[in-house]
Amino acid sequence: MIDVPVQYFEARDGVRLAFRELGEGRPLVLVHGYFSTATVNWIRYGHAEALADLGYRVIMPDLRGHGDSGKPHDPAHYPPDVLADDGFALLDHLDLTDYVLGGYSLGARTTVRMLVRGATPVRAILGGMGLTGIVETEGRGEHFRTVLSNPGAFERGTAEWRAEAFLKTVGGDRTALLGVLDTFVSTPREELARLTLPTLVVAGADDHDNGSAKDLATALPDGRYTEIPGNHMSAVTRKDLAEAIAEFLED
Repeated sequence: MIDVPVQYFEARDGVRLAFRELGEGRPLVLVHGYFSTATVNWIRYGHAEALADLGYRVIMPDLRGHGDSGKPHDPAHYPPDVLADDGFALLDHLDLTDYVLGGYSLGARTTVRMLVRGATPVRAILGGMGLTGIVETEGRGEHFRTVLSNPGAFERGTAEWRAEAFLKTVGGDRTALLGVLDTFVSTPREELARLTLPTLVVAGADDHDNGSAKDLATALPDGRYTEIPGNHMSAVTRKDLAEAIAEFLED
C-alpha cells in the first residue's frame, strides 16, 4: 500500500479534520463509509492510485469521528447533517469548483446531502448505497449502535462480531462514532428528482444493506447503475469498484 501523507483543515465548528490527496488533474473527492477511513476504503485496495493514474487529483477526507480527523465526545459537535457541513468546508478549503464528488456507503449518503444542499460537482458517484438508505435513514444505524454499546458481547461469526472486529482494526472511537449516528438526515424522493447531474450508482451484486441500488439509480434523473461482484463489505475491496468509477468518468 502506498503512503499518502495526511493534511488538515478546520471544520466550521473548529474541529480539526484530515484529508489525503493523490495525483494531479480534475479533483475527485471520495468520501469513505461508516467505521472506515480514507486509507482503508480508497488507498489500501488501490482505487485512489488507479484513478490518479487516469489523471485525477483524488481527494479523500476522513469524516469527523473517523481516522485522523477529530473525534470530539461533546454531542454538540454532532448536529444533523454535520458531515455535509464538513464536506462544504473541505471544498472551501481547497477552493474546488470544477470537481467530481462521490463516496461509499455513508460517504454516498453524505454526497447526496451535499448535492441537495447545493454542491455543484460535474458528476457524482454513489457507491454501496440503495434508495432506502437515502430516503429512510431513521433507525438505520441501530445495528452499529448495538455494536458500539456492547463491546465484546457478540458470538463469533455474527454480523455484530464482524463489525466489532473491523472497528478494532481501525482503532475506532466508540463515543465519537455513536455521535456520528445522530447526524443522519433523510433525503426525500422529490429532492433526488431534482439532481440532474450524471450520477453513477455502483454496488455489489449481494449488497442489500441499504436497499436497492438499482432503485436509487432509477430515482435520479441521470442515474446510471453498475453492478460489481461482492457484498457491502467486500465490493469496496475489489478492483471492479475503481474500474466502474473510471468507466463512468471517462464516458
